Amino acid sequence: MNFLLINAVCGRGSTGRICADLHDMLVAKGHRAVIAYAHGKATRVPLEDTYRINGQRGYYIHNAISRFTDRAGFYSTNVTYKFIKFIEAYKPDLIHLHNLHGYYINVKVLFNYLSKKKIPVVWTLHDCWAFTGHCSHYSYSGCDKWLSECHDCQLIKDYPQSILLDRSRKNFIEKRSLFTSLQNMHITTPSNWLSSQVEKSFLKKYPVTAIYNGIDLSTFKPVKSNVREKYGIARDKYMLLAVANEWGPRKGFSDLLNLSSKLDHSKYQIVMVGLSKKNIALLPQSVIGIERTESLDELVRLYSSADIFLNPSYEETMGMVTAEALACGTPVITYNKTAVPEVADVNSGIVVSAGDVDAMLASIPVAMKLSGEACRNRAMEFELDQQYKKYYQLYLSCLIQH
Repeated sequence: MNFLLINAVCGRGSTGRICADLHDMLVAKGHRAVIAYAHGKATRVPLEDTYRINGQRGYYIHNAISRFTDRAGFYSTNVTYKFIKFIEAYKPDLIHLHNLHGYYINVKVLFNYLSKKKIPVVWTLHDCWAFTGHCSHYSYSGCDKWLSECHDCQLIKDYPQSILLDRSRKNFIEKRSLFTSLQNMHITTPSNWLSSQVEKSFLKKYPVTAIYNGIDLSTFKPVKSNVREKYGIARDKYMLLAVANEWGPRKGFSDLLNLSSKLDHSKYQIVMVGLSKKNIALLPQSVIGIERTESLDELVRLYSSADIFLNPSYEETMGMVTAEALACGTPVITYNKTAVPEVADVNSGIVVSAGDVDAMLASIPVAMKLSGEACRNRAMEFELDQQYKKYYQLYLSCLIQH
């Protein structure tokens, strides 16, 4: 059978790696799989198994126009029609959608085509963009307009940023019409929390299944490293690690700085990974800042060296870094917001109220007593092959129903 996966990136970043893993699973089972993508260079997948929907020039044009019109996802028309010609020639038996935002594809053209062809579709929502009029995340702001109809968007300056117009109502109405036009679609999410949000949205007509993002436990495991020597962390200090793709208020950046001001620095060292040069410049001397790394080996060494992993994020659709830390035998402290509390159990982590830095501080000695073995056992629940088997069974179910 022929499978087509559509995502903004291929082989890079969390969603790109998921697509590459699904490609490898399907090929191993004797199927053909193609990943259609847009940004950067495709990695991990043979060139003949990829299709580039849009290029850098198209991305910049789509991005630039959207910043004035607030119509992200409704440009790149010509390249989307060209892509549909590829789909017609390839004849996929099932299409698996991932991130459709990212300034590379026209969702109106795509969904009008899919509704006519009636090809079985699985759509993995990695965030909330599919059922809002603008934003990809809304929990931190407390907005619930998406429950009825978006308008007067308070997050218009957030990704996908608009600096001029607010078209959140128009986007919402059009997305609702387009995204509910398919007859055979199954939605998946990386957490029960996000599934609960989908079930309240205009996408509630479709079945939804939570399938966690898989962790490769042969990669994410406790290892010995020279991280402490590399970053000048004394052996008699406890290392408190925090990792994010992009730090900001939603990720708890200021909360970690607040925590640092309360810590005994003769005993504890906070290390933050994924920072921009600008954010690193804002750090007090008591916090070690490290820029974002694409090296999984480096992340594993950092996770393994830490005594506790901190995730003070206010909104996550799963909390992949938390699961990765557990897989490396590191107990976690996290907030009780969105999907992150699903990752750790009572034997591997502590959940505190969002924004309660004092509770986080008080939890550190308790978390120190949690065993690395219990953390590793919890991480088994997110084992990669186990999660991808669920996807394969879902594919087969959708094809049978078709």
